[in-house]
Amino acid sequence: MKPIIVGISGATGIAYGVRALAMLRELKIETHLVLSVGAKMTVNEVGMTTQQIESLATHVHHQENFGASIASGSFRTAGMMVMPCSMRTLAAVAQANPYNLLTRAADVTLKERRRLVLLARETPLNQAHIQNMLSATQMGAVIFPPVPALYSRPSSIEEMIDYTVMRVFDLFEIEAPVRLPRWSGMADLTRPRAVNM
Repeated sequence: MKPIIVGISGATGIAYGVRALAMLRELKIETHLVLSVGAKMTVNEVGMTTQQIESLATHVHHQENFGASIASGSFRTAGMMVMPCSMRTLAAVAQANPYNLLTRAADVTLKERRRLVLLARETPLNQAHIQNMLSATQMGAVIFPPVPALYSRPSSIEEMIDYTVMRVFDLFEIEAPVRLPRWSGMADLTRPRAVNM
């Protein structure tokens, strides 16, 4: 498996990027991590330090290091996951206007026609957000809002996060190290389960 770039930008949902890094490490897949300044401000969401998150990656690149390997298309990767993807990051990708290494790596991923998955984190959306999502999609990115799949009947927040990460891995043809229920037809819905409202 070629290396994977993991970008974590400054939006709520840093847990998705952290969990992806942990799973990729378990699978022994080489990772290249870029944490934006904004992301470093949200590490308290997962109760970890920046150093603890960085320790999950094979390689860590400073967001201002435009000389990093991942800033060049000649460095071959399987693609990039931006987990979560802020609206500022999305705008930079959609407008091909990279302002840091994270957005430069995303731009390179697109120009090399590699897989780019953006876990866009914002709600509600304004017209500019939607237009940027369309532009990024037209350039080849996959917009992947981390919407929970409630049909899987998650029993915890961790399981909901794992399910989303598993589905992102599907887009890279990576077999996630977790086994969670997948949709297998309407018959699954006949199983009773208590739901607290």
